[in-house]
Amino acid sequence: MINSYLMIFYTDIVGLAAGTISLIMLIARAWDAVNDPMMGMLCDRTNTKYGRFRPYIMFAPPFLAIFNILTFTVFLLEGVTKALICLVCYVGTGMLYTIVATAYASMVNVIANTSEGRTKLNAARNFGNAASQIILSAIAMPLILYFGQSDVATAKGYFWTVVVLSVIMIPCFVIVSVCCKEKYVPKYDPQTASTEKKRSIGESVRTILKNDQLVIVVINTLGGTIGIMGRMSLLAYYVIYVVGSYMMIAPIYVIMNVGNLLGSALIPAMTRRFGKRNYAVGLNILMIVSFVLMYMFPVNNVLYLGGMSFLVGVSNSVQGVIYGMVSDSIDYGEWKTGNKEVGLSFSFLSLSVKIATAVCSSAGVLLLAASGYVANAQQTAEAMNGINLVVNIFPAVCVGISLIPMFFYKLSNEKMAQIAKELAERNGAKA
Repeated sequence: MINSYLMIFYTDIVGLAAGTISLIMLIARAWDAVNDPMMGMLCDRTNTKYGRFRPYIMFAPPFLAIFNILTFTVFLLEGVTKALICLVCYVGTGMLYTIVATAYASMVNVIANTSEGRTKLNAARNFGNAASQIILSAIAMPLILYFGQSDVATAKGYFWTVVVLSVIMIPCFVIVSVCCKEKYVPKYDPQTASTEKKRSIGESVRTILKNDQLVIVVINTLGGTIGIMGRMSLLAYYVIYVVGSYMMIAPIYVIMNVGNLLGSALIPAMTRRFGKRNYAVGLNILMIVSFVLMYMFPVNNVLYLGGMSFLVGVSNSVQGVIYGMVSDSIDYGEWKTGNKEVGLSFSFLSLSVKIATAVCSSAGVLLLAASGYVANAQQTAEAMNGINLVVNIFPAVCVGISLIPMFFYKLSNEKMAQIAKELAERNGAKA
C-alpha cells in the first residue's frame, strides 16, 4: 500500500503540497541512514533461545500493523501540525518495517548454507510475494472504492482497506516465526551470550565497507529500486490520468505481478545456467526496453498496455536475484575478512531500497508539479506527457545507470563453490 498508493493518498486525500511530501521523505531517509545499520547490528548481536532473527519476526508485526494504519489515517489537523503527524506516522512505519524486513531477509543465511539453497529460498520468497501481490493488485483499489462507497478513492476507503490488510499480515508472520528455524547459528547459551566479546559498531561498518562485492550490489540496488519501487509509487497517476481509468489500476497491477510470478519461478534455473549477475543484467535490460516502449506508444491499446506491463513484471523478478547476490556477498565477506555480518549486510540493502524510493518519490512528486499536474482534475496534454515521462523514462534512465557497477561483480557460481569449500574447511578447523 505504501509503495503503490501512499503518494497519491498524500496528494489527493490528505492534501499535502509536493514540497511538503518531498521534505517528509527526505527527513525519513535521513533517519533511516542511522536506524537501518543500527537495526542490522542489533540483529547480529542478538542471542536468544529463539535465535538471532526470529524474535523480531515474532513480536514486531503487531506494532507495524498499528503504524501502517496510522499512516493511512486522515487526522483533522491543518498546516504544519498535519505535516508533522504524517511525518511521525511514516517514520514510525519505516522503523518497524526495518525491524521486520532486516530480520526476515537475514533468515535466509541461517536457514540454508549453500549458494544454490539460498537462491531457491530467495526465489520462493519472491514467488510468494508475487502471488500475494496478484491478489492485492486485484482487490486493493476495488476495496478502496467499496469501503469508501464511491466511484473514486476516499479517505474512508483507504483507511478500512489498510485495516483489513494490516490485520491479515500478523498471522502470516506468526507462521514464519513458528516454522522457520535457524539451523546455522551457534546454539544459545545464557552464559556465553553474556560474556562473548562484542565487536564495536566501527569494526562492523569497516568490515562491510571492505566487502567490495556487497557494495556493488547495494549501489546497483539503489539505482534499480528507483526504477522499480519509485515507479510503483507513481504508477497510479499514470493509470488514472493518462490511461484514464481508476478501474484499470487493478488489471495492470495483476498483469505485472503475473509476470513477476513467472520470472520468480525461473530464477533457480536461469541463475544456474547463466549466473546471477548475467541474469540480473538481462532482466534490467528488459525493464529499460519495456519502460521506453510504454512511453513511446499510445496507451489506448489495452492489449499492448497489458503486454508491456507483463514484461515489466517479469523484469521486476530481478529483486529475487539481488537477494541471492547479497547472500553470496555475505559469504564472500566472511571468506575475505573472517567476520560474518548478516543482519548489517541486509540492513544496508534495506537502506538503499528506502533511500532510492524516497529520492524517486521526492523527485517524482516535484516533477509532477512542474509538469502542470493538478490533483483531482482533468489534466492538460502537457501534464499527461509529463506524467508519462516521470513514470517511464525517469526510471529507465536510473536503471541504466545502476547497471554500470554490475560489470564489476565477480561472484560466479564457480567462485561461490570454491568459497563454500574453503569456508567449510576453515570453520571445521576452528571447531
